[in-house]
Amino acid sequence: MAEGAERIDEFMNEAGVFFLATVDGDKPKNRPLGFHLLKDGKLYFGVGNHKDVYKQMEANPYVEIVALVETDFLRYYGKVVFEETYDMADAIVAGNDFLKTIYNDETGFKMAIFHLEEATAEIRDVTGKINESYNF
Repeated sequence: MAEGAERIDEFMNEAGVFFLATVDGDKPKNRPLGFHLLKDGKLYFGVGNHKDVYKQMEANPYVEIVALVETDFLRYYGKVVFEETYDMADAIVAGNDFLKTIYNDETGFKMAIFHLEEATAEIRDVTGKINESYNF
């Protein structure tokens, strides 16, 4: 599992921005994100717990992440599992000046950290052929 997570982390680092797709009722929603963290063989992501994306993932925890590097793209999909405490989020925010402007005592906003379980990551080429596949 760690090898696959490392490969996906590497691909996402190269892509820079990736997109997180959720569902709002019966409508698809998609947004660009940039934060991800590989820790202990798992990829973690963060969203504000005050945002619609957080509420959407609570209502329907199945999501898909897409990233593009040249003509290859990543599809990483599975079930969202939120961290039960804010310890990891607080440590991440403390080390990032930009995030500190959003997530602080003044705004009251918190970053909710999550990873995917029951997940599959596929790296595909422009024709849709799966070149690499990992299950988590």
